[in-house]
Amino acid sequence: MSINPSGWRPEMTPERRAPVQSFTGNKALMLEEPLIFEIGDTKTTGVDFAEGDVAHDRLGDLTRKAPIGLPGLSEPETVRHYTRLSRQNYAIDLGLFPLGSCTMKHNPRLNEKMARLPGFADVHPLQPVDTVQGALAVINELAVWLIRLTGMYGVAMSPKAGAHGELCGMLCIKAALEKRGEGHRKVVLVPESAHGTNPATAAFAGFTVEDIPATADGRVDTAALKARLGPDVAAVMITNPNTCGLFERDLKAISDAVHDAGGYVYCDGANFNAIVGRVRPGDLGIDAMHINLHKTFSTPHGGGGPGSGPVVLSEALAPFGPLPFTARMADGHIALIEEETAGDDHPDTFGRMTAFHGQMGMFTRALTYILSHGADGLRQVAEDAVLNANYILRSLEETLDAPFAGAGPCMHEAIFSDANLAEGFSTLDVAKGLIDEGFHPMTVYFPLVVHGAMLVEPTETESKAALDQFIGALRSVAERAKAGDPSLKSAPHFAPRARLDETLAARKPVLVWKGEAGETAG
Repeated sequence: MSINPSGWRPEMTPERRAPVQSFTGNKALMLEEPLIFEIGDTKTTGVDFAEGDVAHDRLGDLTRKAPIGLPGLSEPETVRHYTRLSRQNYAIDLGLFPLGSCTMKHNPRLNEKMARLPGFADVHPLQPVDTVQGALAVINELAVWLIRLTGMYGVAMSPKAGAHGELCGMLCIKAALEKRGEGHRKVVLVPESAHGTNPATAAFAGFTVEDIPATADGRVDTAALKARLGPDVAAVMITNPNTCGLFERDLKAISDAVHDAGGYVYCDGANFNAIVGRVRPGDLGIDAMHINLHKTFSTPHGGGGPGSGPVVLSEALAPFGPLPFTARMADGHIALIEEETAGDDHPDTFGRMTAFHGQMGMFTRALTYILSHGADGLRQVAEDAVLNANYILRSLEETLDAPFAGAGPCMHEAIFSDANLAEGFSTLDVAKGLIDEGFHPMTVYFPLVVHGAMLVEPTETESKAALDQFIGALRSVAERAKAGDPSLKSAPHFAPRARLDETLAARKPVLVWKGEAGETAG
């Protein structure tokens, strides 16, 4: 079924057709909401205060010298404004979130309940260790699970996110090389199919980055990687499963070659959700790998944080891991090791990644998820995630170009391209059309190794009915793009806002509101 740009659906009778524009701008419960500056008045406020008689204040030269420029709203106006805006957000609680390489899965409400228990929700990082033994036990038990699930030797729990974890792992590698007297190793090899943060992290840590090409089937060119190994190579940063949604079948051979050449292997574990319970990265020769708790173990994702990216370490790198860390003592007491001391057993630590111990709420949610599933349940997580992704791939491979469909089963995500769309139509048009169908678009134009990429990750928490609806919607939009439907070029039509000029918005963003009289507020 095509969608008319005017907003009419062809099958609707005249009696059911609504006017093109209502007086208020609202469309039933889809409420039009102006800017907060357009609701209130900067000259009035929602609360009246008596004029104060303050001769002196303590602000010194920080005293405000001009009006703040914010509108004055009453409490009902303020609450309604932000509630209406919240209704325009797409969320995992509304529908399938197909962002590829992001694992936007459902967060079980049990996790949230546990994280809100007194003692977890109100714990303070400066409390005496004896008063937070329960919280430290959670951190320690989660650490044990992460080590067992990955087959590694140790884990750093304090990194706050995936990229923070990458930096932690690379600093461990840097410290290990310096300990060996090989600080001259400055080159880090990063395959084309790795996550984009990998080269940025390596550069930030002081290394020089060199690309390793991918083969035609979307995997690392092992021969090219081996040919580049040498005395200047510090490490390889590899994503497995990779960003093309494929498992790196030669990873053990790659690890062996890197180790023989004196380097280390860093694995981006952001896609661990696809192999948890099925594959232990330690068995593949990995030296360091971060784990995004918000991806694999269902802690909340996005919104600016908090995040959590623990880093599991091999026996070779564990001595260089950061402080602090927990340790269960012989008497059962859990100690928090926070400082380097003479004669201790961690003299080679590179220091700290953050002021405190990590994100307590994330740890509590992740451990709840792990204990709820158990070992067999976590294995099923990976199996269902892979099953769902392959169901999408095989359902749509005859509609959309699927560049790696012949490379065998995909893992957690399916990748498509815009290669078979009508002339003048692109991935962007498909993504905008999906908005009209009530879905957040998939990841677009990433990975860069696929032109016009569309990366879809359904996760394991979606039912077949939900997948079928999404597949039907994406197939419908793709068929319109292949047929050259002109209405698709101006989609979305049903969203609160029409399509933006994204190039202009990126190059000349309007960040300050200007009122009728020319006053500004930012």
